[in-house]
Amino acid sequence: MSGEPGINLGKSRGRRILDRVEGFATSVGPEAHFRGAITGAGHCIVYGHVEGDCDIAGTLVVAEGGRWVGEIVADNVLIAGQVAGSLVAREKMEIVSTARIRGKLACRVIAIAEGAVHDGELQMGDVTRFADRRDAEPSA
Repeated sequence: MSGEPGINLGKSRGRRILDRVEGFATSVGPEAHFRGAITGAGHCIVYGHVEGDCDIAGTLVVAEGGRWVGEIVADNVLIAGQVAGSLVAREKMEIVSTARIRGKLACRVIAIAEGAVHDGELQMGDVTRFADRRDAEPSA
């Protein structure tokens, strides 16, 4: 859903996390402050401030202007706001240019936009290998 406020992403043939999100089951509004744990299934978007941990079977988005302090664990994670804590994406993580992150990132696949700031470790797993076309033998 590229039209979500605080998220500036265009459609890209299903490659972006939001291209696969049909809607958000949980939303923390821009003026809201939530303290505690969030668990369960479904997609979640944060425009406000969250202090606590989460484990979500779905996609978690911290929108531009949103803030999260604590541990994030979700299938897919998209950060456009500020995060202080560790982030674990079981599948894919996207960090857009407005993101400011302090903490450890762990994921299988990551995309980091120019301008994003990350202060911490990055741990990658299940490396996907590919053949670089520039290394291919020229055909006769």
